[in-house]
Amino acid sequence: MEYGIRELAQMAGVSARTLRYYDEIGLLKPLYTTEAGYRYYGEKEAELLQQILFYRERGMGLQQISRIIHEDSFDVFNALEEHLFALESQREKIDRLIFAVKRTMASMKGEITMDTQEKFQVFKEKVVREKEEAYGKESRAKYGNMAVEEANRRILDMTEEDYERFQNLGEEILKQLEEAVREGEDPRGEKGKRIVMLHKEWLGYTWKTYSEQAHKGLTAMYVEDERFTKYYDRQIPGCAKFLKEAAEYWVSKEIG
Repeated sequence: MEYGIRELAQMAGVSARTLRYYDEIGLLKPLYTTEAGYRYYGEKEAELLQQILFYRERGMGLQQISRIIHEDSFDVFNALEEHLFALESQREKIDRLIFAVKRTMASMKGEITMDTQEKFQVFKEKVVREKEEAYGKESRAKYGNMAVEEANRRILDMTEEDYERFQNLGEEILKQLEEAVREGEDPRGEKGKRIVMLHKEWLGYTWKTYSEQAHKGLTAMYVEDERFTKYYDRQIPGCAKFLKEAAEYWVSKEIG
């Protein structure tokens, strides 16, 4: 079956202008275009449009979506399984937050007793889940299941004070990295040393034992893995590289 551009746009809940734009950037080409310039789409194109909209709902950019759906290995059924997993995970996160809000409200009304540790548990669980979803496979392959499980357990067992310090350290490291790169600091200078010391303290909240080699290896992965690089370089490019070079120089020196 074939669909005109307005017919497909109406079914998908998007504008014809959006479909024309998708054609212009090569994201979704029509099945064919008539000499008069009218675009027509087949079932395959409609199927791809559904995938594009699913990925958009998950917050992905058009360039990233284009890379995914135009890969030779792209499979619609596998993509649907991935969407389902991502959406169910998102629903689980929301359900946990709703549960935490309801528990807190009940506690404030005197209906139940809820200690401070429980109030923050849902947020710690969120950190663990997000780390597992983003980096779990690679981390387990590199460091082993026991090391990853231990790191997750240490996060979940943090006191309110420890968890607050852990979060603040992460923000402070990123802030100082951005300042260092912006100001053209040398990773081997005092600023670099200070950042590596903060990073070592931050690692101490999740690592059972500290290892200089593991510290250097982790910061190297920040540069090698684009997901880590994207996190550290989200405001100023070069932050991940600065941390790697600072760690390489300082880890085995005064802070070792």
